[in-house]
This record gives sequence, structure tokens and C-alpha cells, in this order.
Amino acid sequence: MTAAPSEKDLAPLGRFPEEWEAVLAELGEPRYRAKQIFRWVHRRGVFDPRSMSDVPEALRRKLGELGLRAPVEVLSVHRSSDGTRKLVLGLLGGARVECVLIPMTRLEDADAAAVVEDEDESGQEPVSHPVRRVTLCVSTQYGCAMGCRFCASGRAGLRRGLEAHEIVAQVLVARAYLEPGEELRNLVFMGMGEPLHHYDRTARALCLLLHQEGQNFSPRRITVSTVGLVPGIQKLGRDFQGKIGLAISLHAPNDAIRSRLLPMNDRYPIAELMKALREYPLPRRRRITIEYTLIAGVNDAPEHARELGRLLSRIPVKINLIPMNRVDGTDFEAPSSEAVARFQSTLTGLGFSCFVRTRRGDEVDAACGQLAMRPDLVKLGTARPE
Repeated sequence: MTAAPSEKDLAPLGRFPEEWEAVLAELGEPRYRAKQIFRWVHRRGVFDPRSMSDVPEALRRKLGELGLRAPVEVLSVHRSSDGTRKLVLGLLGGARVECVLIPMTRLEDADAAAVVEDEDESGQEPVSHPVRRVTLCVSTQYGCAMGCRFCASGRAGLRRGLEAHEIVAQVLVARAYLEPGEELRNLVFMGMGEPLHHYDRTARALCLLLHQEGQNFSPRRITVSTVGLVPGIQKLGRDFQGKIGLAISLHAPNDAIRSRLLPMNDRYPIAELMKALREYPLPRRRRITIEYTLIAGVNDAPEHARELGRLLSRIPVKINLIPMNRVDGTDFEAPSSEAVARFQSTLTGLGFSCFVRTRRGDEVDAACGQLAMRPDLVKLGTARPE
């Protein structure tokens, strides 16, 4: 499946090999050059045509004239003591987004292991990991229109959705900030924005990332998170045969609480969302991730856990509990560690796989719900990998 391109998608970084073939034909160049160019950009992360050593010099000049260049600039990098790195990226036209590299420090680390199925093709957990695995959290919008009450990304509203090539560029650029011995293992579409709010651009980005001539990511290693846009969930399942991981920002066991926290619930209430999850075409051994932010006095009581268990009883899920991160401008508070433990214990007692997300990147506002359009986080100039 390849999403139909918009005019902006046909910017050089957003083209598939077959689209490059059409461009090269107009330039009088052979078709096989298309794969060469695509590999340079999407496999090697090279945006400057002058560095494409096996491309003729005349064609390199033409590519430069066509505007082949990086669509993002790394404005600053913020490093946390736990190894998390938040990249603030400037896009063409003045937009600014953030993506986050999250080291997976141990197998039970729910920051990533509870989100992406970390199994080999036989369904068995690998015995050992000689490299340090890293998950990249990418953004899909500049701001967000969903208005979740406890999330910083949407407080300024939606400025615009990112084009497919701007989403993919985050992956290509972030690779330069991996440290020795690290491997970019997983991608989670959980940064700024709602990935399914502009489904076509998200789907096209996924296709670019999965392309065997480029990054060649396994769909098992990619998870798309949504607040519950039912039409988008249905399209994602249909277009990618359920192979792309799905995470649902549920955060409540009933409509009354969920509508208070997520206004979108009024449009797609829990019963409709649960029907979409039951119908999602999951491959064998795969599960949907339920993301549940625990907020003191709102949704963190044992009776809420039991209600959640009844709601999810017929759906193959794993539950990722997220103690709320403080966000300026809200009255919500983080739960106590005792409340978190009771909630988790109640769910595990009901037979659910239930993880508590480790607090990561707090020092640089890179934790869940904290990515925001804050001008004070941007330093003038371009940050280079150390």
C-alpha cells in the first residue's frame, strides 16, 4: 500500500523509487538511478547530492536544482542523565517539532518494551542483546487538535500536520545522534500530534519507512498511537493488515471520565472504540497496547482498575500505566506510588500483562505528555552530533 502523494510529498525526500523514475525520465536519465538516489537518502541518510559518489556529477547538479536537501534542521539537543535525548527540529516554513531517543535499559522497561512487541519471528524473546536498543518517538503534527487535558502538545492547538517526508526525516536525522553500541530498534508514533488525524500523510510515511530499498523497518517494530479515532484505526488495520502495532490512549474505564480527559471521546465513545479494537486484524501473538495515564483522584482507584479489566476482557491487550507527568496549566496531580502499585496489582490479579512506564527524560521535558512548542527550548544555530 502506498498512499497517494500530495504536491508537497513529491518534494525530493518524499518520493518513492517509481516516482523518482518519472522525474529522471524527464531529465533524460536512466531508470536505475531512481533506486540509487532513494537508497542514498532513505538508507544512508544522505541529503546532499554532492555526497552521492556513484551518481554522475551532472545528475548531482540537477538534483540540487530540484531542491534535494534536508527538510529539517536540528536546532538543539537536550540530554537527560538517563540517556534520553530530545531533538528540537526546525522545519521549512518555521514549524518546530520534537522527537525523542529513548534507550531501552532493560527488557521490562515499559517506556518501549511494553509498547513494541520485542520478539523474533518465532515469537520468542531473544536470549541476549549485544547492542543497546533505542526507541525513537516521532512527531506527526506541529501542535495537536485533540485537546487532551493533561498533555502539553495540544495546549497551543494544531498549527499544521507534518508531510510524510518531514516525519521520515526525523528518523533519518535522529540516527546521527545514536551513541556507540546503540541500535535504533523501534519507532513509536507518540510524539507531538495525533497520527491518525491526517491519516494519508502518516500512512505514506509508514510506507517510506517500510520500503526495502530504504530503512526497511519491520512493521513489528513500529507502533502508532491514537486517542481513538475509529475511522483511522479501521484504515490502519485494513491498509497494513494489522501488522503495524497499535496503541490506544484510553486513560479511563468509562465515558464520563474519558470525556472529561479527552474531548474526542464525545465523538467516538468507548463502546465504538472497543468495537474497532475487537475488529482490528491482529496477527497471532500480537496485542494492542492500552496506554493509561494515572491521575490522582480521577482514574487511579482500584475500582477503576476493575472496571477497566471488565472493559478489556475480550480484547488481546497489554496495559501500559503512565503516572502523570506534571504539565503547567492543569490542576491534575500525579498519583502516589502506592496508588500506582495498587492499580497495577489489581489488573495483574485479573490476568492482564500490566507495566508501569519508567519516568524517562523528565529533566528535558521529554516524558510522556510533555512535548510542547516552547520557544525557550530552542537555541539559535544548528546542533551537531557530538
